[in-house]
Amino acid sequence: MKKILAVDDDLDFSCNLSAILRENGFEVVTAATGQEALLLIQGAGPDLVLLDLRLPDMDGMKILKRMKESTPELEIIVITAYMDVKDAIKAMKLGAYDYLTKPFDNEELLLTINKAFTVQQLRGEIDILKKRLAEKLPVEQVIGDSPQIKKVLTKVDVVAPTDFTVIIQGESGTGKEVIANLIQQKSLRKDNVFIPIDCSAIPETLIEAELFGHEKGAFTGADRKKEGKFELANNGTLFLDEIANLSEAMQAKLLRVLQERKLQRLGGNKDIKINMRLIAATKTNLFVAMKQGKFRDDLYYRLNEFLIEIPKLCEREDDIAVFANYFLEKTNLELHKNIHGISSAAMRLLLRHQWPGNVRELKNTIRRAALVASSDQITPDEILLEPTGHVQHSGPGQASMDEERVNSVLDGSLSLKEMTKRVVAEIEKEVIRKALLKTGDNKSKAAKLLKIERVTLYAKMKELKLEA
Repeated sequence: MKKILAVDDDLDFSCNLSAILRENGFEVVTAATGQEALLLIQGAGPDLVLLDLRLPDMDGMKILKRMKESTPELEIIVITAYMDVKDAIKAMKLGAYDYLTKPFDNEELLLTINKAFTVQQLRGEIDILKKRLAEKLPVEQVIGDSPQIKKVLTKVDVVAPTDFTVIIQGESGTGKEVIANLIQQKSLRKDNVFIPIDCSAIPETLIEAELFGHEKGAFTGADRKKEGKFELANNGTLFLDEIANLSEAMQAKLLRVLQERKLQRLGGNKDIKINMRLIAATKTNLFVAMKQGKFRDDLYYRLNEFLIEIPKLCEREDDIAVFANYFLEKTNLELHKNIHGISSAAMRLLLRHQWPGNVRELKNTIRRAALVASSDQITPDEILLEPTGHVQHSGPGQASMDEERVNSVLDGSLSLKEMTKRVVAEIEKEVIRKALLKTGDNKSKAAKLLKIERVTLYAKMKELKLEA
């Protein structure tokens, strides 16, 4: 039962107010003075206060301020016969939830009280979620918990305390900037700036001024001096995302800055020394781009002091559940929802998807599902996945995996029959996964699609260790 403290020196009004509140299921305590009200705040522990601003011993605004200072989460509704706009604004600035002017009807009173309790409950839930996120989701766990990503985190720990230039390579949506941020957080430059710039988002005609800055009058529209990103990142870290998008001319200028550790602004003739760490990211394989003549070899070898490759999300299945639950927590906060989790059937759909958009696609999928969810769990009905249209392969490691299989036969560790059986099992497993995904985990429809009996499908799923 919610407890309400009613503070008013009009005893008749206070009695009538108490009766109305008790009839509607609230516990009520009353006070006739400011001092008495402040004592009851500490002792009675009310959930909400109805406060008259005109009291015999203290100014109501002072009481309001002291109540909010001692108990910030307390909701206070101001009640007075003398309220004007100026008092209303002042009361709200001091933390009052709302105000009512005497005389008011019972319906208006109860509606305002119930709204205040709703807001109080939402704030409490948000605080709990924030605490849960802070306690359970350190940066490393948000990045993932799979063996593949643990190797990435080991590399981060090795390179972070150095000033090595780092290339982070991975598909769009794999979290390259998150890794770059983590390197900064674990580096000796952690107390200085981290400045990201997306090289693909800035037109070629503007990128030089963006990176190097310019002097006043350097070009039409340059009405003042502007420091570039290199200068702004001094003593900190500059993160160049999609560095492969830089033109050959800009690549040459970047190489010079990295070698000489100084630059000149556009329109200037003064050398400016810089001391910053560079982290570059790309979805393009820079080594291949270099061999194809699309990226300068001297810049590649200058940048490639340390390489971190981030695997695709479909290659680290263990991280899908970690990310999904993390994004659900974040979306609960954003949408003021309290969805407790993801059903096992919905999670199976997530685990079977290829995620061509990687972590970014998963994030959007969870946000969308949480938005339309009508219960306290996300179910398959709320999971909307983009069709991928092809069977999932192992990605960059496929060729080496095929070579390993061939060698395992040639060196006698596997027979041709055993190797063939393993390959067939892998293909069967992938086809069944796709059939279940396409039919929304409906076993009957999946069996029909595969032109097998349902009992055969269950047997295959058990044999291939696919969760039924």
